[in-house]
Parts: sequence; structure tokens; C-alpha cells
Amino acid sequence: MSAWLFSGLGLLILLLAGDALVRGAVNLSLRLGVPALIVSLTIVAFGTSAPELLIAISAIKENAPGIALGNVVGSNTANILLVLGLPALLATLHTSECDSRKNYIFMLLASVLFIGLAFCGVFNLLSGAILLAALALVLANAFREAHAHRKACGEACADDDELDGLEEADPDMPYWKVAVYLILGLIGLPMGAHLLVDNATIIAQSYGVSETVIGLTLIAVGTSLPELATTVMAALRRQADVALGNVIGSNMFNLLAIVGIATLFGRIPVDPEFLRFDLWVMLGASLLLVPFVFFKKDITRVWGLVLTLLYVIYVVSLLA
Repeated sequence: MSAWLFSGLGLLILLLAGDALVRGAVNLSLRLGVPALIVSLTIVAFGTSAPELLIAISAIKENAPGIALGNVVGSNTANILLVLGLPALLATLHTSECDSRKNYIFMLLASVLFIGLAFCGVFNLLSGAILLAALALVLANAFREAHAHRKACGEACADDDELDGLEEADPDMPYWKVAVYLILGLIGLPMGAHLLVDNATIIAQSYGVSETVIGLTLIAVGTSLPELATTVMAALRRQADVALGNVIGSNMFNLLAIVGIATLFGRIPVDPEFLRFDLWVMLGASLLLVPFVFFKKDITRVWGLVLTLLYVIYVVSLLA
């Protein structure tokens, strides 16, 4: 029982520390005059993925690489089936208003690249360099498009739009408050990751469940909670038109950045079960988004039920 409690405590610390780090980093950047666009594309993206990254690094250092890889693959599957499915049960997600075609194609290409590298049997420094190079290309394209948009729209217009999209942004936040957020985030993230990985490993061993399955389920759902909470609130407020774009961006970042950076701390062996089942579930879940991306379909309650049930079936099959 204590392992479960400590796992929950570790997850809670991770979520709170990740939120604190994002708020501190965003507002420090804005106080220093860094454009809001750059903040949203880099600091916010890295900050919201900090729990997954710290878990991956901790898992590798503590010789539990199955948790590292399971967390990334499981989070991507959960982001599509659960993070889009559950909110759609509450209210239709108006994804028809969100043009995510280019980023969706990038996400599919990132998924194919990730699966191809996985068939090498291990993610090593070379694999990590390839993933990080792909991430650099994606970010470069985003900067190029953003620069073109700023020139067409005007600097003031662009800055206002970008700040409106950053809930954490408060350009007038005092420096002492920024420092508190940063310190809490930097202390809390490794502490929470250590607690969660250690106790999740104990749970896996006590129940005879593999570290990989724990990473694919318990930890994956846990680290997807911020995205789920955000999408649920957006659905209740009838403002979920950007939910699809957020999930696509998060999944792409998980594949390219988390594993890419984690390989700097050690090799990540690929469990054969990933190659037989889990990677294909992740890719299949990604392909389910085709109607919403290319044919401008909304994610209705019926679709929400289908996506949620598919995730339940997936988890049950893992535990069975």
C-alpha cells in the first residue's frame, strides 16, 4: 500500500513542479524580453514535457528502461484515445475549426521514424541524435512559419495573439515570484520522478507485472493528466477547437525530444512486445485522427465513446 501512496505522491509532485517550472520559465523569459512566440514553442513545450523527461532519465539511471519507453508510447496512445475521448463525452470537440494538417503529417512521420529506429533493438546515442535532428527540423519549420505570420500580421498583432494563448503569461510578475516558481519546479521534478519510478517498479515486481506495462498504463496516464485536465475544461467551456493541435504537438514532442534527450543518459533496450503490439497500437491510434484532420469532422460524443472504449480495451489487454 505504501508503494501506491508514494507513487501517487510522486505523481502529484511531478504535476505541481512541472506547472511551477512552466510558469516561472515563461514569465522570466517575458520579463527579459524574449518574444512570447519563442516562449510558447520552446520553454512551454519543454516545460510541459518535463515530467515525462525526468521519468525517462530516472528510469534509465535506475536500470528500469522499460518504464522510460513505456511512458512515451503509452502517453501518446493515451493522449489520442483518452485525452480526446473523455472530454468529447462531455461536449463535442470542434476540431473542424483547427487546421492541423501539416503538424499531423509531421507527427505521423515522427511515429514512423520512431518505429523504424525501435526495430534496431535499442535506442542509443545515434538513435537519439536522429530523433533530435528531426525535432530541430520541426522547430525550424515552426519558427519559419511564425516569422512569415508576424510579417503578414504585424509585430503587435502577433505578440498579442501569442500572449493570449499563454495562460501562464504575466509579463508583470515580480522577479521574486518567478524565482519561487523556478526553484519549486527544479527541486520538485527530480524528487517526484525519483519517487514515482522507484515505487512503480516495486508495484510491478509485487504484482508480477513488467516495468514496461507499468510505464504504458499507470505512469503514462499519470503524465497525461495535465493534457486531460486542460482538454476537459476547454470542452466544458466550449473552447476545445485547439485540442487536436495540442495533442498532435505533444505527441510529436514526446517521440522526438523525450527519447532523444534520454539516450544521452544511457541506452534504452526495446522490449520485443513493443515491436509486436504497443508501437502498432500507437500508430493505429494516430491514424484514427485522419477524419478529424483532413475531413473536418468534429469529435462528437459518439466518437468520444469509441475512443475511450478503445483505450479501455487496450489497457485490459495489457493487464491480461
